[in-house]
Amino acid sequence: MAHEVTFIPGDGTGPELAEATRRVLEATGVEFSWDRQEAGVDEYEAHGNPLPDATLDSIRRTKVAIKGPTTTPVGSGFRSVNVALRKALDLYSCQRPCKAYPGVRTRFPETDIVIVRENTEDLYAGIEFERGSEDNAKLRAFLAGLGSEIREDAGISIKPISVFGSERIVESAFAYAKANGRHKVTAAHKANIMKFSDGLFLDVARQVAERHPEIEFEDRIIDNLCNQLVSRPEEYDVIVLPNLYGDIVSDLGAGMIGGLGMAPGGNLGDDVAVFEATHGSAPKYKGLNRVNPMALMLSGMMLLRHLGERDAGDRLERAIAAVIKSGDRVTYDMKPTREDPTAVGTSDVADAVIEELGAAA
Repeated sequence: MAHEVTFIPGDGTGPELAEATRRVLEATGVEFSWDRQEAGVDEYEAHGNPLPDATLDSIRRTKVAIKGPTTTPVGSGFRSVNVALRKALDLYSCQRPCKAYPGVRTRFPETDIVIVRENTEDLYAGIEFERGSEDNAKLRAFLAGLGSEIREDAGISIKPISVFGSERIVESAFAYAKANGRHKVTAAHKANIMKFSDGLFLDVARQVAERHPEIEFEDRIIDNLCNQLVSRPEEYDVIVLPNLYGDIVSDLGAGMIGGLGMAPGGNLGDDVAVFEATHGSAPKYKGLNRVNPMALMLSGMMLLRHLGERDAGDRLERAIAAVIKSGDRVTYDMKPTREDPTAVGTSDVADAVIEELGAAA
């Protein structure tokens, strides 16, 4: 029986990357029924909404989507499609594997970590008070009454971290570890300074860890974690973090494995999942058949495993790894120099992966 999946091409280079990914997913032999829906700046310019209700309704129905990169309309008043999706569908767990495949130019070839980032709370909750505003003045006056003086010319952001949000994100990290044969979860925080927000996150993480004694648990202060990631990355496995730290560390992880072109991702809720590359839409390369599709293809690997098609996901990963290792049919960013004339295009990389899948069959 075919898996029904919402297929969102995106904009900029998104449609090229999404098409390449669709082709390799189908080449695994898994059957799909694609429900194509639109999102992004092209949809905004055509119909005034970068994230149509029809797209959200489709994802709610199919429970799973794969999405090409999208551009946030500048000066439109609309937030990014990615943020809107996470909010509308309560996709609280952002999962970003960072694995260095042989053949990728990196100083950190031992890297094989998974970043699990909380998506809905922390400083990204959007509770802000503009400098000079009436609400800002009221908040400063209230805080002054509690003994905390804030300068009159300050902008203020509020950082909420709840037991509920912390518990479910840490549980999702342990669930990922169990489902994917991982052996350790590390909780990152700054509880030594922010005792009532990060401290709460750490306390809840320790409580959740007690429910999963078969998985090793540890915690790290966030600055120490970043230091150790670039000095001994092989010591880390699954890392769970509040929103802001997770955003920063996931890009650090991407840099350690060759860049954003190699960084897949998935945003998961309790019953809905949306898989997408970590990088943006690179509109200046639109239609040039030039951008690296590996990140979205690896997101497709995550999609397969999420659907229970683990064998197909493993075969796709091996095929992608073989293409990377050979170094012959890869895009310009994976060559020794970006001017290398042997670099191939987006669709050519898909062809190479499909050939590897066929050879391994």
